[in-house]
Amino acid sequence: MRLAVISDTHGHVGYAQEAVELLQALEVQRVIHCGDIGSPAIPPLLAAWPTDYVLGNVDRDEAALCGAIDAAGHRLHGRFGALELEGRRIAFLHSDDERLFRETIRSGDWDLVCYGHTHKAESHREGNLLVLNPGALYRAARHSIAVVELPQLEASHIIV
Repeated sequence: MRLAVISDTHGHVGYAQEAVELLQALEVQRVIHCGDIGSPAIPPLLAAWPTDYVLGNVDRDEAALCGAIDAAGHRLHGRFGALELEGRRIAFLHSDDERLFRETIRSGDWDLVCYGHTHKAESHREGNLLVLNPGALYRAARHSIAVVELPQLEASHIIV
Protein backbone atom coordinates (compact mmCIF):
# COMPACT_ATOMS: atom_id res chain seq x y z
CA MET A 1 0.00 0.00 0.00
CA ARG A 2 1.24 3.47 -0.84
CA LEU A 3 0.40 5.94 1.94
CA ALA A 4 0.84 9.70 1.48
CA VAL A 5 1.58 11.88 4.50
CA ILE A 6 1.05 15.63 4.27
CA SER A 7 0.99 18.46 6.79
CA ASP A 8 0.73 22.18 7.32
CA THR A 9 -1.43 23.19 4.37
CA HIS A 10 -2.54 26.27 6.35
CA GLY A 11 -5.53 26.64 4.04
CA HIS A 12 -3.37 27.39 1.01
CA VAL A 13 -5.44 25.90 -1.81
CA GLY A 14 -2.89 26.52 -4.58
CA TYR A 15 -0.08 24.60 -2.90
CA ALA A 16 -2.48 21.87 -1.77
CA GLN A 17 -3.74 21.48 -5.36
CA GLU A 18 -0.16 21.01 -6.56
CA ALA A 19 0.23 18.25 -3.95
CA VAL A 20 -3.03 16.62 -5.10
CA GLU A 21 -1.72 16.42 -8.67
CA LEU A 22 1.44 14.78 -7.36
CA LEU A 23 -0.58 12.31 -5.25
CA GLN A 24 -2.52 11.33 -8.37
CA ALA A 25 0.69 10.76 -10.33
CA LEU A 26 2.15 8.70 -7.47
CA GLU A 27 -1.01 6.56 -7.33
CA VAL A 28 -1.30 6.74 -3.55
CA GLN A 29 -4.07 4.77 -1.90
CA ARG A 30 -4.60 6.70 1.32
CA VAL A 31 -3.64 10.07 2.85
CA ILE A 32 -2.82 11.19 6.38
CA HIS A 33 -2.87 14.93 7.13
CA CYS A 34 -0.81 15.80 10.24
CA GLY A 35 -2.58 19.03 11.12
CA ASP A 36 -2.68 22.76 10.48
CA ILE A 37 -5.29 22.10 7.81
CA GLY A 38 -6.17 25.77 8.03
CA SER A 39 -9.37 25.94 5.98
CA PRO A 40 -12.48 23.93 5.08
CA ALA A 41 -11.35 24.35 1.44
CA ILE A 42 -8.62 21.69 1.90
CA PRO A 43 -10.63 18.44 2.52
CA PRO A 44 -12.57 18.61 -0.80
CA LEU A 45 -9.24 18.65 -2.65
CA LEU A 46 -8.40 15.26 -1.11
CA ALA A 47 -11.81 13.70 -1.77
CA ALA A 48 -10.34 11.09 -4.14
CA TRP A 49 -8.63 9.21 -1.27
CA PRO A 50 -9.57 7.90 2.14
CA THR A 51 -8.03 10.63 4.27
CA ASP A 52 -7.45 10.87 8.01
CA TYR A 53 -6.79 14.20 9.74
CA VAL A 54 -5.61 15.51 13.08
CA LEU A 55 -5.92 19.09 14.25
CA GLY A 56 -2.97 21.44 14.61
CA ASN A 57 -2.45 24.66 16.51
CA VAL A 58 -3.90 26.87 13.72
CA ASP A 59 -7.05 24.75 13.30
CA ARG A 60 -9.25 26.98 15.44
CA ASP A 61 -12.55 26.64 13.55
CA GLU A 62 -13.02 23.01 14.45
CA ALA A 63 -16.73 22.96 13.54
CA ALA A 64 -16.11 24.20 9.99
CA LEU A 65 -13.21 21.79 9.49
CA CYS A 66 -15.23 18.88 10.87
CA GLY A 67 -18.10 19.70 8.50
CA ALA A 68 -15.79 19.83 5.47
CA ILE A 69 -14.03 16.62 6.47
CA ASP A 70 -17.36 14.82 6.98
CA ALA A 71 -18.69 16.15 3.64
CA ALA A 72 -15.59 14.75 1.89
CA GLY A 73 -16.24 11.35 3.49
CA HIS A 74 -13.06 11.58 5.55
CA ARG A 75 -12.27 11.16 9.25
CA LEU A 76 -11.11 13.71 11.81
CA HIS A 77 -9.34 12.10 14.76
CA GLY A 78 -9.08 15.19 16.98
CA ARG A 79 -5.55 15.96 18.21
CA PHE A 80 -4.25 12.37 17.98
CA GLY A 81 -4.86 9.75 15.30
CA ALA A 82 -4.25 6.02 15.27
CA LEU A 83 -4.66 3.52 12.43
CA GLU A 84 -3.63 0.00 11.62
CA LEU A 85 -2.82 -0.47 7.94
CA GLU A 86 -1.16 -3.49 6.35
CA GLY A 87 -0.43 -4.86 9.82
CA ARG A 88 1.43 -1.67 10.86
CA ARG A 89 0.41 0.46 13.82
CA ILE A 90 0.46 4.14 12.86
CA ALA A 91 0.11 7.18 15.11
CA PHE A 92 -0.15 10.72 13.79
CA LEU A 93 -0.30 14.08 15.49
CA HIS A 94 0.73 17.66 14.88
CA SER A 95 3.51 17.63 17.53
CA ASP A 96 2.84 21.10 18.94
CA ASP A 97 2.12 19.22 22.20
CA GLU A 98 5.74 18.19 22.79
CA ARG A 99 4.91 16.01 25.81
CA LEU A 100 2.37 13.96 23.85
CA PHE A 101 4.78 13.72 20.92
CA ARG A 102 7.63 12.41 23.12
CA GLU A 103 5.31 9.98 24.93
CA THR A 104 4.02 8.64 21.61
CA ILE A 105 7.54 7.98 20.36
CA ARG A 106 8.71 6.40 23.62
CA SER A 107 5.62 4.24 24.15
CA GLY A 108 6.75 1.33 22.01
CA ASP A 109 3.18 1.03 20.73
CA TRP A 110 3.78 2.15 17.15
CA ASP A 111 5.59 1.14 13.98
CA LEU A 112 5.22 4.60 12.40
CA VAL A 113 4.72 8.01 14.02
CA CYS A 114 3.88 10.84 11.61
CA TYR A 115 3.95 14.47 12.68
CA GLY A 116 3.93 18.04 11.41
CA HIS A 117 4.30 21.50 12.96
CA THR A 118 8.02 22.11 12.33
CA HIS A 119 7.63 22.67 8.56
CA LYS A 120 10.82 20.62 8.10
CA ALA A 121 10.90 17.30 6.27
CA GLU A 122 12.73 14.61 8.21
CA SER A 123 12.65 10.95 9.07
CA HIS A 124 14.64 8.81 11.44
CA ARG A 125 14.49 5.45 13.13
CA GLU A 126 14.37 4.77 16.83
CA GLY A 127 14.79 1.02 16.97
CA ASN A 128 11.99 -0.46 14.87
CA LEU A 129 10.00 2.78 14.94
CA LEU A 130 9.99 5.12 11.93
CA VAL A 131 9.40 8.77 12.90
CA LEU A 132 8.35 10.87 9.91
CA ASN A 133 7.64 14.52 9.21
CA PRO A 134 6.53 15.08 5.59
CA GLY A 135 7.50 18.73 5.68
CA ALA A 136 4.97 21.43 4.87
CA LEU A 137 2.87 22.60 1.97
CA TYR A 138 3.02 26.19 3.20
CA ARG A 139 5.71 28.36 4.79
CA ALA A 140 8.61 26.10 3.94
CA ALA A 141 11.70 26.75 1.85
CA ARG A 142 10.71 23.71 -0.23
CA HIS A 143 7.17 22.34 -0.11
CA SER A 144 7.16 18.58 0.39
CA ILE A 145 5.12 15.50 1.17
CA ALA A 146 6.13 11.98 2.16
CA VAL A 147 5.15 8.61 0.74
CA VAL A 148 5.39 5.44 2.80
CA GLU A 149 5.29 1.98 1.30
CA LEU A 150 3.43 -0.38 3.62
CA PRO A 151 4.02 -2.85 5.14
CA GLN A 152 7.74 -2.32 4.42
CA LEU A 153 7.87 1.11 6.12
CA GLU A 154 10.02 2.57 3.34
CA ALA A 155 9.56 6.34 3.30
CA SER A 156 10.61 9.00 0.82
CA HIS A 157 10.20 12.77 0.79
CA ILE A 158 9.06 14.35 -2.45
CA ILE A 159 9.33 18.02 -3.34
CA VAL A 160 6.03 19.42 -4.60
